[in-house]
Amino acid sequence: MDVAKTIKQFFKYGLVGISNTLITAAVIWIMMELLEYSSNVSNVTGYLAGFINSFIWNKQWTFESSDSWGASAIRFSAVFCICYLLQFGFLNYLNRHLLITPFYNQLLAMVFFTAINFPMNKFLTFKKQNG
Repeated sequence: MDVAKTIKQFFKYGLVGISNTLITAAVIWIMMELLEYSSNVSNVTGYLAGFINSFIWNKQWTFESSDSWGASAIRFSAVFCICYLLQFGFLNYLNRHLLITPFYNQLLAMVFFTAINFPMNKFLTFKKQNG
């Protein structure tokens, strides 16, 4: 494994992640606070917006994947679903056990998602580019 390449990818992934976090958090906040949707509906919608942003930027810029859009999208979607379901379970656990504003639990769940999503994308979704 090329450590320098992995560090560069992680840095790029972090920048994409910042944009994803801003998009996801903004959508969740708008849905929860302005439109008064439930935490769960807001979470799903926010993550969908982040998913689209993340796929485009990570495929083209972070991992510089030459795979077809279709093949990459299928793997990316599978990894996303696994990570999303894990974070969704974590979010619901936090909502039941932490006595803080549910929006802050959303932010904690985002950190958890990011921690498991990078290695899965590097080694599963875009593995051809990572040798």
